[in-house]
Amino acid sequence: MLQEGMPLVDPRFTTTTFTFEGYDIVAYLGVVRGITVRSRSVAGSFAAGIQTLVGGNITLFTELCEKAREEAFDIMRAHAAQIGANAVLAVRYDANEVTQGVTEVLAYGTAVVIQAKPVAQ
Repeated sequence: MLQEGMPLVDPRFTTTTFTFEGYDIVAYLGVVRGITVRSRSVAGSFAAGIQTLVGGNITLFTELCEKAREEAFDIMRAHAAQIGANAVLAVRYDANEVTQGVTEVLAYGTAVVIQAKPVAQ
């Protein structure tokens, strides 16, 4: 659970790649994850249903999905900071429907400690 004031890994030090250009990885701390489970409200589902009649982007669902991803990402960053990481590599997302209208969103990656490479003289 994400709490106000909880330290988080800087989002600039999260990546989908396996390295950080200009940095050495000095410790691998393991897999970290953030999970959130979200449901649609009845009012939101009704309004989104009306949007589907018109077609195009269903903004209510887009906003719900973005909020769930952001929350899972922040929880993952907090988990990484709690175990002493200052970066997260190989970040991925996954989503599964738990039951109709209820979706789990998972953000995960490898927590690492990085340090800037020495400047060549």
